[in-house]
Amino acid sequence: MELESMTALELAAKIRQREVSVLDGVKEVFDQIESKEDKVHAYLDTYKKEAYARAKEVEKGIQDGTYTGPLAGVPIAVKDNICIKGKKTTCASKILENFVPQYNAEVIDRLEKAGMIIIGKTNMDEFAMGSTTETSAYGVTRNPWNLENVPGGSSGGSCAAVAAGETFMALGSDTGGSIRQPSSFCGVTGIKPTYGTVSRYGLVAYASSLDQIGPVGKNVADCAALLEVISGHDPKDSTSLDRTDLIFSRSVEEKKLLGMKFGVPKEFLARGLDPEVKESFMNTLKTLTEQGAIVEFFSVETMEYMIPAYYIIASAEASSNLERFDGVKYGYRAAEYEGLHDMYKKTRTEGFGEEVKRRIMLGSFVLSSGYYDAYYLKALRTKALIKQEFDQAFEKYDVILAPAAPYTAPKIGESLKDPLAMYLGDIYTVAVNLCGLPGITVPCGQDKAGMPIGIQMIGDCFGEHKILRAAAAYEAVRGAFPAPAKGGKRHETV
Repeated sequence: MELESMTALELAAKIRQREVSVLDGVKEVFDQIESKEDKVHAYLDTYKKEAYARAKEVEKGIQDGTYTGPLAGVPIAVKDNICIKGKKTTCASKILENFVPQYNAEVIDRLEKAGMIIIGKTNMDEFAMGSTTETSAYGVTRNPWNLENVPGGSSGGSCAAVAAGETFMALGSDTGGSIRQPSSFCGVTGIKPTYGTVSRYGLVAYASSLDQIGPVGKNVADCAALLEVISGHDPKDSTSLDRTDLIFSRSVEEKKLLGMKFGVPKEFLARGLDPEVKESFMNTLKTLTEQGAIVEFFSVETMEYMIPAYYIIASAEASSNLERFDGVKYGYRAAEYEGLHDMYKKTRTEGFGEEVKRRIMLGSFVLSSGYYDAYYLKALRTKALIKQEFDQAFEKYDVILAPAAPYTAPKIGESLKDPLAMYLGDIYTVAVNLCGLPGITVPCGQDKAGMPIGIQMIGDCFGEHKILRAAAAYEAVRGAFPAPAKGGKRHETV
């Protein structure tokens, strides 16, 4: 078996059995980066020298018993809004172009403790605000299935890197679908955990009540193993939960759908859903029922309020979180200005991209005197009603099913023409963040052009085990999903 086609767990098993070395895995990743990165642009920075040195250290650690975990020796990429000590963390923004953190995010410490090798920082939408990875100040990431298309966002770099074979796995962050939607567009698997399961310490905040770090991998088992590594209580994060049910790999082993109850919101299949995505989704429902699952349709009355509530809350929190980037303490500062006020104004005007400025202004507006009650408080009340509806649904169903996105990956340049249409593309993902729920996206088909389609499985709070069990069981029936170079129908693949 070629190293490129191995999953992360398969590579780690080969390393433990001494059939391949840690260095072989790292070399494979950098070979892929060198051959594909000029086309895909999944990375903002790579750490080749450090990765090779770390590989030797980990090899020795595996042999002497320091690193015993199931992912020891596996190369991993990290989204560029997660801090690594001594390495630039830009959030794909000009305003943080030279920011170098003096500490590690909690998840980075956990990756290193598990014997994993960080190979670089992946591209993203600026400050995670976008659904296409086109708003990055450092260039567009392209979809490995077709280089004319976007990879999704905001964790587009992480998902594209996994899809292109430029890493075995990656970390992303998910505020409104930023792991699940690009996973669908790139034909990989991604998990957004229950809010508070993974520490946010060292994650540059976009919307603090919605942000969660999560894994991206080639299959469900890889993601479950990585989620085990990064989850757990962290006293440095006030929202971190002290959970005891963090052995996620057991759920993957079950692979049984018999007797599981799945609910499908009828409103999710209404106007705006691409016919090919709908067909693939319905075929997946059929597969689940054939395996003994019970699939029922039900109504979600708050559907039309999800996008407005999300964008009001997320933009309000972004407006507050991003006020720290002012040119005083760190980051970019305008070269020419007259006085302090002018320095603030010019720094922020020059440093932030258009989409970020749009959301800051929207957030500042809904928090302003006279509009706070009319918009922000109303959005919070709406959020509570959405959560109530999902709570009621989970009294009846084990898992809720939804498309990951209303369409497959659009062409580069299409989405930014109409920001509102881009926002509406998050229709199936934002509720998970508003309610703090876990969700996983797994590939379930391809459209006529060969672009991947993903299905989203949503669980109740702390319900990762159920969605992992369901996703692994579906994956086993579906069989292996092709890689871009082999599965894409168009010639512009990598």
